[in-house]
Amino acid sequence: MTTTADPSAGRQAPSTVWALGDYPRLAREVLAGLGPPLVQECGVRSGQRVLDVAAGTGVAALPAAATGARVTAVDITPELLAAGRAEAERLGLEVEWREGDAQDLPFAEGEFDVVLSSIGAMFAPDHQRTASELLRVCRPGGVVGMVNWTPGGSIGKFFRVFAPYSAPPPPDAPSPLAWGTPQYVAGLFGDRVSSLRIRPGVLPVDRFPDPAAFCAYYKQVFGPTIAAYAGIAGDPQRVAGLDRDFLAYAQRHNLAGPGESARYGYDYLLVVAVRAGR
Repeated sequence: MTTTADPSAGRQAPSTVWALGDYPRLAREVLAGLGPPLVQECGVRSGQRVLDVAAGTGVAALPAAATGARVTAVDITPELLAAGRAEAERLGLEVEWREGDAQDLPFAEGEFDVVLSSIGAMFAPDHQRTASELLRVCRPGGVVGMVNWTPGGSIGKFFRVFAPYSAPPPPDAPSPLAWGTPQYVAGLFGDRVSSLRIRPGVLPVDRFPDPAAFCAYYKQVFGPTIAAYAGIAGDPQRVAGLDRDFLAYAQRHNLAGPGESARYGYDYLLVVAVRAGR
């Protein structure tokens, strides 16, 4: 992950926010299903040079490496890189892990055949610069693929729960969720891509017994949620208000019927762009 986590997170240093809680656990238990469809849609194959930007613990990097591709994962948070490295070793996969920012990638122009980012690069503050970097390090004719949360989906609404309880972002800061809008992504890439395929997707999540367990889990493992609660810890009324609103969100978006374990659908936008040129 790169930079501040979402529209509602506290103003802590970027890597500090993502290091809170246990993001590797969240990536492994909840978010891992985002990587394989991205890798498949981008046609990743053995021998290709692949970069996972704002990789976190490797949700996209690990399935890419499983194809036999030569994968590099870059992220701003050392703790997540360490966790990703350990998971790759456990799985017997070869991935190079490097520290770096999505807005200033430490790689040469055209160095990679495929550039991926799964709910990572979307959180960098300068969207146009980030888009330019994704394209710069991809070879002409190569593929840039992204999975981004959508503003109107369940995760977009998740982030909005915390907005009234958090320090506001700078007035000119674009929302990370804008990356989940087709027209916005098309505008960022512009005529630097020769083709652009965009489709919606939903990640099914069914590991929580009930909405209260959903809330408890995110309060324990997800850095932006932990940061939001930490920012109001001295105000019991606001904490109670956030607890109420968070549980109401979890109940409202539970897709399960009465007596069933909770089920959620995390809406995302899958983007596959081909860099123009030869």
